[in-house]
Amino acid sequence: MKAMLSTTPGGPETLAWTEQPTPKPAKGQMLIEIHAAGVNYPDTLIIQDLYQVKPPRPFAPGGEIAGVVSALGDGVEGFSVGDRILALTGHGGFATHLCIDAGRAVKIPDSMPFEDAACFIFTYGTSYHALKDRAHIKPGESLLVLGAAGGVGIAAIELGKAMGAEVIAAVSSDDKASFCRESGADQTLVYKRSLDKNEQKEFSSQIKELSGKDGVDVIYDSVGGAYSEPALRAMAWEGRFLVVGFPAGIAQIPMNLPLLKGCDIVGVFWGASVFRDPKGHAENMAELFAMYDSGAIKPRISQTFPMEDAAQALELVQDRKALGKIVLVNS
Repeated sequence: MKAMLSTTPGGPETLAWTEQPTPKPAKGQMLIEIHAAGVNYPDTLIIQDLYQVKPPRPFAPGGEIAGVVSALGDGVEGFSVGDRILALTGHGGFATHLCIDAGRAVKIPDSMPFEDAACFIFTYGTSYHALKDRAHIKPGESLLVLGAAGGVGIAAIELGKAMGAEVIAAVSSDDKASFCRESGADQTLVYKRSLDKNEQKEFSSQIKELSGKDGVDVIYDSVGGAYSEPALRAMAWEGRFLVVGFPAGIAQIPMNLPLLKGCDIVGVFWGASVFRDPKGHAENMAELFAMYDSGAIKPRISQTFPMEDAAQALELVQDRKALGKIVLVNS
């Protein structure tokens, strides 16, 4: 087997496509022949030792995969060799093979391509948990998505529309705005790559104008930095501000704002929720598969790369140039 290994902390250029012994599944594990792997922002952090989880080196990044079960360890039930699955792996997915605990795998329909499956669970899982479980979004409410052209952002647009919300997509370029409208956004707003104080005020005013009422009911913030506070200032009474990610930096929020707005600032840590509430996660996955089957949601894959070119894909995500999802494939 081969794997894209991180041997020292650093950027995508530090990864190396390396020959490794093919592992054998331990008790309760399955060996997966990986056909595709999704590329996500945490993959850019974990190789720099900037993520919450710091695996011992050497390791391969890659937190979600799709492939075929090629061997079973002792005690595995409910799966057979040849089953098509997707799985959350945390890391290790940028490889040709990987052993995983059977409990991490979910069978996928024959109609779902491996590329779709490899970028399904992380983005839709995160955004559905955010909107359903954390924001309790209701039909007719307004939803502002910051960083809307990225993987989780596009998923939030699709799910917001499927759940009956009016969606405003905020992005950093006209091309990204067009992509979001194609993905279902009702309105778009283009912000600058950096904001001074006056530009923050203007950004807040633009959000209020587009929301068409007293402000936005739900804000999905996957950007952070200088964008969080002006978005929060445009929030409606009893709104919900979802903290999803902060590639632009961790915002310094004046704590009088949630008081004045009567609003909630809500953390979204989907990975932890999966393990803390496996029953709720299973229910959400069943609902997401039903939405996929109905055509309400479908991963927006903008580019695919061979697995050995993972560094190029990670650079696009790291530099916030990716539209929708990028997928790595094994030939």
